[in-house]
Amino acid sequence: MSDLQFDVQVMTDFLVKLLNTPSPTGYYSEAMDYVHQAFAALEVPNLTLTTTPKGALLGFWKGSQTDKPRGMTAHVDTLGLMVKEIKGSGRLRTTQLGGYMWTAVEFEGVTVRTYSDQRYRGTLLPSNPSVHVNAGIRDAKREESLMEVRLDAKVNSADDVRQLGIEVGDFVFLDPRVEVTDTGFIRSRHLDDKAGVAVIYGALQALKDAGLRPAQDTTFLIANYEEVGHGGSSGFPDNLYELLAIDMGALGDGQAGDEFSASICVKDSSGPYHFMMNNKLRRLAETFEIAHKLDIYPYYGSDGSAYWRAGGQARVGLIGPGVDASHAYERTHQDSLYHSAHLIARYLLDDSE
Repeated sequence: MSDLQFDVQVMTDFLVKLLNTPSPTGYYSEAMDYVHQAFAALEVPNLTLTTTPKGALLGFWKGSQTDKPRGMTAHVDTLGLMVKEIKGSGRLRTTQLGGYMWTAVEFEGVTVRTYSDQRYRGTLLPSNPSVHVNAGIRDAKREESLMEVRLDAKVNSADDVRQLGIEVGDFVFLDPRVEVTDTGFIRSRHLDDKAGVAVIYGALQALKDAGLRPAQDTTFLIANYEEVGHGGSSGFPDNLYELLAIDMGALGDGQAGDEFSASICVKDSSGPYHFMMNNKLRRLAETFEIAHKLDIYPYYGSDGSAYWRAGGQARVGLIGPGVDASHAYERTHQDSLYHSAHLIARYLLDDSE
């Protein structure tokens, strides 16, 4: 039995609210405000929270030691869309925020947010999608030029659309469709990486409730531009010794991970993570009987990668809950939240080099 107590239901409740708060890359204020308020409400002693000019949430937790300061990062930004063109038909052509298959979002409900914060519902679908009219739609390649947003408003021209206040550059939110099953599964878009933020929240709560603080001064960065590659490139102190990135564990054929364990990524497309960090995380998981899987993600980068590319000197490791069907309609399990939060907490408490 662990001497730390992790409230999986509280983590899940936090995650569900965050999933239902839109935050496509570039639009972060609502979600970041929610995370800021939730972290502050934990009332963790010696944890201070600020916001960077870039819009990221920055936390500093005073540790027992100061000689080898640490960092931890997860990201709140998600995939989404932005209005690229208002078509003469009154429909909208969009551009992707982040990289995903158009087929993964075909016929998804969306919300268009205007500059003045008016919101209009719609659906993302191919142009001329009815199979009773267009026999070729089944085989048509899904790409930006084919896909459009059909607004739930009486519009028949670009002028009609602009009368609603919609313009190029407006954000388009994909419906997350959050569901928590009675078997412990969490189904939703954007578990990447809102599940990562949730497990940090769970670890902080467990340590606070146990009256513990980290072994080293620790800086937390909740980033808002990870999906476009530069979320973790700034915000950390220059003297950082270690950085632990929290992001989703990529699952699929040939992978070792699953939806019930914490994933420890030893290598992704940016290269191997730090040997000593990988070993430390593995040792902690084994010592405290934390269900975990070692894995390599072949088409993946993290804010740890962004930190290194920006010239960061710290050792970097990567862990996170296992998430199935990444960049589509995703799924994880509460067991994975628990084990990931536990590994984070043990890492924060660990005083070894």
